[in-house]
Amino acid sequence: MTPEIENAFAAIRAEFGAQSITRVEQMLEPGGSERHPLQKGAKWIMPGLSATPWHDPYAYAELAPVVHELEASHQAIKKELNDAWAARREAFSDYEHYLTRQENWQALYLFRKGSLVEDSAATTPTAYQVLKDVAVDTEKLCPLLECHFSTLLPGAAIEPHCDLWNFSINLHLAVDIPDGCSITVAGETRSWKEGKCLLFDYSFEHEARNDGTRPRTCLLIDLWHPETTVPERRALVALMNEIRRLMGEG
Repeated sequence: MTPEIENAFAAIRAEFGAQSITRVEQMLEPGGSERHPLQKGAKWIMPGLSATPWHDPYAYAELAPVVHELEASHQAIKKELNDAWAARREAFSDYEHYLTRQENWQALYLFRKGSLVEDSAATTPTAYQVLKDVAVDTEKLCPLLECHFSTLLPGAAIEPHCDLWNFSINLHLAVDIPDGCSITVAGETRSWKEGKCLLFDYSFEHEARNDGTRPRTCLLIDLWHPETTVPERRALVALMNEIRRLMGEG
């Protein structure tokens, strides 16, 4: 570990206790922690978190307010998204996933690079305000990652892959869902139900398809895994930001 990480960890231990970030430290040990075979592609697996691909979005007291508010706002979010797609297509960009750009996967960002994307307040104001109120201001959103509208064009497929780690979790609000769309996580395929949320651990291998005839859009939010603690979250932010700095990612 660098001196910067060591100092950050020491400050967290001093505030929360000597054992408060043990799981984060275990994650950094040579060989790492044991993992499910379908998590092999993930870079970081923090021990002690439920190795469960699919989660009930309503089951966690911390996350339920986010889920309920998004679902209650679905109709307004969908209208604003469709208006933006029709009139402000330049606000969308090809999605870049681990340095791979995919033209038939479009993204409109609400949160990125550690902060809200202010332009999206005018483009999709309901989604922006809900996100700010129930996920950003409450520190439920993982600031290491992002929130965006994810639009798969007809015929598009996202190939099987694992995301970087298991200490955040991916929430999907199904905004506009045509027939013929599906998502598979750890070998189990499900379909989105428009206006409802799905929640899954994207350190497990997953993929998605749009075999329909019009675009499929979900609002994707990277939330802290509800089984992580406040000191662990602080340590993980310090750790990953320092790693990104060393890698020249800013």
